[in-house]
Amino acid sequence: MSADPVALTRALLAAPSVTPARGQVFDVLEAMLVPLGFTVERFIRGEGAEGSDEEPVENLFAIRHGPEGSKHFAFAGHVDVVPPGEGWSCDPFEPELRQVPGGELLYGRGAVDMKGAVACFIAAMADIPAEAGTVSLIITGDEEGPALHGTRALIDFMVARQTIPDLILVGEPTSVNRLGDMMKIGRRGSVNIWLEVEGAQGHVAYPHLADNPLPKLVAMLAELDALVLDEGTDWFQPSNLEITEINVPNKAHNVIPGKASARISIRFNDLHTGASLSERVSAIAERHGGAARPVISGESFLTPPGSFSDMMAKAIEAETGIVPEASTSGGTSDARFLKDLAPVIEFGLVNATMHKTDEAVAVDDLHKLTAIYRRILTSALNS
Repeated sequence: MSADPVALTRALLAAPSVTPARGQVFDVLEAMLVPLGFTVERFIRGEGAEGSDEEPVENLFAIRHGPEGSKHFAFAGHVDVVPPGEGWSCDPFEPELRQVPGGELLYGRGAVDMKGAVACFIAAMADIPAEAGTVSLIITGDEEGPALHGTRALIDFMVARQTIPDLILVGEPTSVNRLGDMMKIGRRGSVNIWLEVEGAQGHVAYPHLADNPLPKLVAMLAELDALVLDEGTDWFQPSNLEITEINVPNKAHNVIPGKASARISIRFNDLHTGASLSERVSAIAERHGGAARPVISGESFLTPPGSFSDMMAKAIEAETGIVPEASTSGGTSDARFLKDLAPVIEFGLVNATMHKTDEAVAVDDLHKLTAIYRRILTSALNS
């Protein structure tokens, strides 16, 4: 298969892979890697119990071993995509090249998030000899979904085989306005908390015979909304708590409901943990007669600026002329799991069209990103 990143991206885009991804897109990926000397292992997790609506997830781990004792550099990413939605000007799974002012764009769901980066890394690998060192790819089909049986299962797989990389690059689309303007050296943590207040249903004309849960929930949410969690740190923006859902199952105008619920989402920096925030919210909920059920999606992490980030920045500047901002902004990614294995930094394409209709990547950026990844590989394996 061609080492042209545009051809590789088109091949991946033409394999529909709405999360959770399985089958064809992994067949295409394996066909790209085997000729480069990679040993490819694929496995499925999350088959689900009988009667469950849980869908199985496919994962791929590929490795090309270098000389014994050589550095091990890993690339992590995903080939699942979000549903295309309506309103595309082309078929989202039939990649299309278009000439536009300033260059050429390649359209397709997953072009920037993140099949393009996967293709660029593979294209970069074509110029890296096996004796340079050990290289692996950690690819899941469940990053855009619940992320229960994807990268976490791959980590278990790698730990069981004692195949732990020295450094990990995640190819998420981190660039904002131009390729190379931002890389992510950390991420805030995330916890979602479901809140519930039980009352007693009754007629609105006889409130003394009922127990309205809504005033309790409103007071609880007001206290939570007023919280100032922190003012931020040297590397992280302030933590924020957002009310994301309020639900009262009441279809009658003259009934005091028997139950009310809500959901909040907290993105937090390294001044907190998911557990500490969950305990704080639970205490507030209990004070207002309610209960809290937290689900921690991931803890905050930081790969401190140093040799890894310097190496990344030099490679990016050499190909783009831009010194990237080292940031911890944005949402979560699978880096929140991978940081337990090795130092991890995220860098990839411009994220302006990710998850949008007519998602597209600049062809010139695919070539530049390939060159950047080639420089990073060379530097990392020689360090």
